[in-house]
Amino acid sequence: MPPLDSVLENALAGTSAPALPAGLRSVPPEVAELRSPRFLGVRPRSRRVSLLVRVTIPLALFVGWWWGTASGRIPESVLASPGQVVGALVELQQSGELREFVLASLYRAGLGLALGVSVGLALGVTAGLTALGEELVDPTMQMLRAVPFLALVPLLISWFGIDERFKIVLIAAASAFPMYAYSYLGVRGVDRKLLEAARGFGLRGWRLLATVILPGALANLLMALRICMAISVVGLIAAEQVGTTKGIGYLVMLAKQYYRQDYMVLCIVFYATLGLVLDLFIRVLERTLMPWRRGSVMR
Repeated sequence: MPPLDSVLENALAGTSAPALPAGLRSVPPEVAELRSPRFLGVRPRSRRVSLLVRVTIPLALFVGWWWGTASGRIPESVLASPGQVVGALVELQQSGELREFVLASLYRAGLGLALGVSVGLALGVTAGLTALGEELVDPTMQMLRAVPFLALVPLLISWFGIDERFKIVLIAAASAFPMYAYSYLGVRGVDRKLLEAARGFGLRGWRLLATVILPGALANLLMALRICMAISVVGLIAAEQVGTTKGIGYLVMLAKQYYRQDYMVLCIVFYATLGLVLDLFIRVLERTLMPWRRGSVMR
């Protein structure tokens, strides 16, 4: 067999290289039959197909609701028809109460949610960062977290009366405990090696918290925010049942008092729409703040 150096020199010089032995000219069958590997990842669906799948079940529920009420299989005393609900919506819009009620509820829910999330986040980060903070904060928060926030209604009324302060504090109390629990777990779950590396580059104090700890706990914080938004709606319903003349909860109370099925269903549609908007808001935040999760989520 000629040396490899002479074969390379002849190839570079343009001369004919000596014939290789038959053992090197033959290609093994398993090599000759190699094919491109099958794609093992997840190919994303088109937006149209994804949107169609998402609206399938809500659309089926609406069609069943419309068909059941139109055919008489569902009596009006049990469930109002879609036409009656639309009529109630038009009635509220024409009277000017729709905008007034919706804005009042959004103001209470937004202010209470902001207050509860801020307090829960501050306490969760304090308990998660230091052993002293955990010893001071965590036992009390764990005890209070086990108390249903609706049980606080009589106590909060005796403290704050039945004006706006009571409603905002109730919503804040409902949303503070989930934010505390998830932020505490998120801060405790940040990789210790990442913290040591950040400290090695000189990060300390607020810079370490803002650039390493909070981004590391971002998944837990967004999940906490989603839960807090859902619970704030429940707190809003409870708060607007007492001492108010505006809001969606007040509209629920009026519908129950006068047995207006159309208003009851309309309030449910309001709350469902609010929940959908809040969920879309969290999804946009996740895509914006954590773009790397798109390809790492198990499907």
